Amino acid sequence: LSAALYSARYGLDTLVVTKTIGGNASIAPLVDDYLGIPDVAGAELVDRFVRHVKKYGVPIVVDEVVDLYRNPSDRVLWCVKLRSRRDVCAYAVILAMGNEKRKLGVPGEDSLVGRGVSYCATCDGPLFKDKVVAVIGGGNSAFTSALYLSNIASRVYLIHRRESFRAFNTYIEAARKNPKIEILTNTIVKEIIGREKVEALRIANTKTSEERIIEVNGVFVEIGTNPPVEFFRKVGVEVDEEGKAVVNTDMSTNLPGVYAAGDAAGGPRKYKFEQIITAAAEGAIAADAAAKYIINIKSQR
Repeated sequence: LSAALYSARYGLDTLVVTKTIGGNASIAPLVDDYLGIPDVAGAELVDRFVRHVKKYGVPIVVDEVVDLYRNPSDRVLWCVKLRSRRDVCAYAVILAMGNEKRKLGVPGEDSLVGRGVSYCATCDGPLFKDKVVAVIGGGNSAFTSALYLSNIASRVYLIHRRESFRAFNTYIEAARKNPKIEILTNTIVKEIIGREKVEALRIANTKTSEERIIEVNGVFVEIGTNPPVEFFRKVGVEVDEEGKAVVNTDMSTNLPGVYAAGDAAGGPRKYKFEQIITAAAEGAIAADAAAKYIINIKSQR
C-alpha cells in the first residue's frame, strides 16, 4: 500500500493485487509503534492505509498473482497472471507479498490469536507488562524476543523442542544469565489453554513424555516464517538462504524492473527489522526506484 501510494503520487498508473488486504498487520490487536498513530488496532491502521491509497484512485483487486513473465510482444513490459485468469502488464512490478508466520499447529492457537497468542514480540510485548509469557523457538528471533520481553514481563519461559539452539552464542549466554528467563529444552507445546484469553500452556518433555501445565498470560511463537519462495523461484527472482527475495539498497531484484519490499525482501544488503513502519519505508523506496526506472526506459523508446 505504501508502494502504491508513492507510485500514484508520481503520476504512474498503479494497480494493487492482494490475496488479503493488510496481511499480518490487520490481525494485530494493538499497534503502538507506528509514528503519529498511537494505540490503534491493526485492522483500523490498515483501513487508514487503504483509504489513503484509494484517495489517489488506485484500484485494489483481491486476487492472487500466480505467475510473472515478460510480455512476448514487448520485452520491456512485465506481465502478471492472476488466478482469475486475467493478465496485467506494466513497466515495473513491486513484490510486497510478506511472509506467513509458521504456526505451532496446536489446539487453542488459532482461536487465541490476538488474545494472548502473538507472532511479534516487539509489536505486542508492551501489552504484557508485569505478566508471565512464553516464547516458543530456538533461533535468533526466539532469543532476542525473550531478551526483549524480559524488560517488560515479570517472567519469560523460552521453550525449545531440542537440546541445542540455532541462535548466536551471545544471545544464548545472555538469556541463561537473565534471572527473568527460564529455558525449557526438549519441550514441546501440546495445547494453548484459555477461553477469552491465554491462561496456560500444556507442555510435554520430548524425552520422558511427561506433561505439565504452566500458567502464562501470553505466547510468542518464533519458529520462523514462510516467504513465497516457490513463487520467487518460479519467476526467476534470486532468493537468500531464508527464501526471501535478494534486494539491493533500492529494493531492486536481479530482474530489471522487478522490485521487492517488506518482509518478503531479504539478502545481505537489507537490514532485517520486520515492522510495519520499515515495510512502509521499503515500499516507498521501491516505488521511487521503479519510477526512475520507468522514466529511463521510456526515454530510450
